[in-house]
Amino acid sequence: MISPTERMIAEVEGAIGWMVFNNPARRNAVSIDMWQAVPAILDHFERDPAVRVVVLRGAGDKAFVSGADISEFEHNRATPEAIAKYDEIGVGAMSRIEASSKPTIAMIQGYCMGGGVGVALSCDLRIAAEDARFGIPAARLGLGYRWGGVKKLVDLVGPAFAKEIFYTARQFTAAEAQGMGLINRAVPRAEIEGFVRSYCAMIGDNAPLTLAAVKGVVAEFGKPGAEIDKARCEELVKRCFGSADYIEGRRAFMEKRKPVFTGR
Repeated sequence: MISPTERMIAEVEGAIGWMVFNNPARRNAVSIDMWQAVPAILDHFERDPAVRVVVLRGAGDKAFVSGADISEFEHNRATPEAIAKYDEIGVGAMSRIEASSKPTIAMIQGYCMGGGVGVALSCDLRIAAEDARFGIPAARLGLGYRWGGVKKLVDLVGPAFAKEIFYTARQFTAAEAQGMGLINRAVPRAEIEGFVRSYCAMIGDNAPLTLAAVKGVVAEFGKPGAEIDKARCEELVKRCFGSADYIEGRRAFMEKRKPVFTGR
């Protein structure tokens, strides 16, 4: 069993590792056991060489993730100590998504609110249905938003849009989200799964070490200039040039055929 809770579904289908937030009765609001399951699922996908891309989605088509399960707050976020513990688990789950060495895609249908936006921002790519809705209603709940979450949003959409999202606490359309740079693509609802699968096929056919190198280098860009590990960046590039996949890529090009990469 990949997932330790039935409220998180984990399946491997070809080159895709599907991680499904399965709490449709609450529009896939994330409970503490769901947050705790995220690292275990991703660890499994990391160990499986067949998995080339990880896709996060919500069960059904009503919501991707509508935020944290507020019904748990009275018990799990009622004291400073409980808040700190809960936040540690939630932040740890999103950090684990970011740390995945494999490309991650958020497939967004319906509502993507609050913590759901945080989950989506933790992924490499965000592809949404045209009727998806986005928002961070923290100001309507009196919640404080951790600096890491605010920074992640600012880094993606810029200070002005980040302030608009937080200040208004309103819902934004997929078209607005794409205009801000919050999502990569907005596609018709009926086409989203096929679109995501086609993207996974394109990504899955490419050299895993090259993708991991780019992901690692981009992650370094997010650090202050003095903390960027240039040696690590160079090592990631050298690993590509020293790989069997580099030899395969050259040969396939010369032989005018599709390369078959193994990640070695």
